[in-house]
Amino acid sequence: MTTDLAAFAQENGVKYFMISFTDLFGGQRAKLVPAQAISDMQVDGAGFAGFATWLDMTPAHPDMLAVPDPASVIQLPWKPEVAWVAANCVMEGEDVAQAPRNVLRRLIGEAAEMGMHVKTGVEAEFFLLTADGEQISDPYDTAEKPCYDQQAVMRRYDVIREICDYMLELGWQPYQNDHEDANGQFEMNWEFDDVLQTADKHSFFKFMVKSVAERHGLRATFMPKPIEGLTGNGCHVHVSVWDAPGQAARTNVFANTDGGSGDASEVGLSEYGSHFLGGIMQHATALAAITNPTVNSYKRINAPRTMSGATWAPNTVTWTGNNRTHMVRVPGPGRFELRLADGAANPYLLQAAVIAAGLSGIRSKADPGKRWDIDMYAEGYKVQDAPKLPLNMLDALREYDGDEALRATMGEEFSSAFIKMKMQEWNSFVSHFSRWEKENTLDI
Repeated sequence: MTTDLAAFAQENGVKYFMISFTDLFGGQRAKLVPAQAISDMQVDGAGFAGFATWLDMTPAHPDMLAVPDPASVIQLPWKPEVAWVAANCVMEGEDVAQAPRNVLRRLIGEAAEMGMHVKTGVEAEFFLLTADGEQISDPYDTAEKPCYDQQAVMRRYDVIREICDYMLELGWQPYQNDHEDANGQFEMNWEFDDVLQTADKHSFFKFMVKSVAERHGLRATFMPKPIEGLTGNGCHVHVSVWDAPGQAARTNVFANTDGGSGDASEVGLSEYGSHFLGGIMQHATALAAITNPTVNSYKRINAPRTMSGATWAPNTVTWTGNNRTHMVRVPGPGRFELRLADGAANPYLLQAAVIAAGLSGIRSKADPGKRWDIDMYAEGYKVQDAPKLPLNMLDALREYDGDEALRATMGEEFSSAFIKMKMQEWNSFVSHFSRWEKENTLDI
């Protein structure tokens, strides 16, 4: 683990560091710092005007200092003279409570105090578009069911191979790459890790995919629903909890070892895992504000059937065993997959929200409710008492605002800032005059 960035630069030929943080809207912000100046920056941080990013600040606020975390440093495989390093935002000697990486770090600490070490993996889907973002980059990628299309993935081999080679070089242990369910859509998977490492990797992955695509004259997007009628970009999260961090001798405390009875036990979750899942289910409608944070997000989770025949996105708060038509599936003992999140989810807030809901469930011994072993796409009408996911961003923000337990666990300063900034975004959206309005109202 790197502790001295100046030494890292000298050993690896690094000339510049990108000191990077992620704002409330998932925007990745950075300053490019010469290696000769990194020693001071590692102590004092790089100065930013928080108001100039999507944070709830004004021009009157003092400098916000982004203090690099040397453990997160990644040398850019495509430009080795530059290294990226995630930073923690500080103002006047105190952590900025609304800064997403700080929210996650605080919740990791709370979980650790309870003996919980969360490990997660993400499945970040993306589209490769033309440079102007207007259409799919591959004109031959037109199949009705393009998922796993052999020819289509090979036509984009140079891009996918380059990204995968970099992940191999970085030691991320990537294990599969595929063409996804929409034309022009791809998914690349790497090994799960401790939750902060996963969030940092997720953040860097988005930067890396966009950078490699640009090098090939293309544009990569993680937008939830970039193309009408096609499957949207999901960001499924696989969650497990262990009794020790990192690679230490450890036990998966989600795994059912006592035999037990009940819906969760039957699919391999312990009582502990069941309560954590219960928290996810209990707070799901509020979680959507974090996991599905844009206006466009709700074009994915409330979409009509896509060209391929399925949206692969939930619209009801249900869980099941190894069945991809529900919001949560338990594909095997000791873990579950949350299928709610989309590509717009902030890498740090996504993980923080999972921990916050899980902690709430553990503390209240929450019951995840009935396991539904049905095809939700064909038989969803049978589920009469499960909550529906929000229909739009405004509904999601109202759900989050009204969920006192989740707000408090995520942190009141963060929650207030997040709701304020996202409501401003919603108001901007609804004040926009659209072509649809004119086409459907001009002759009323």
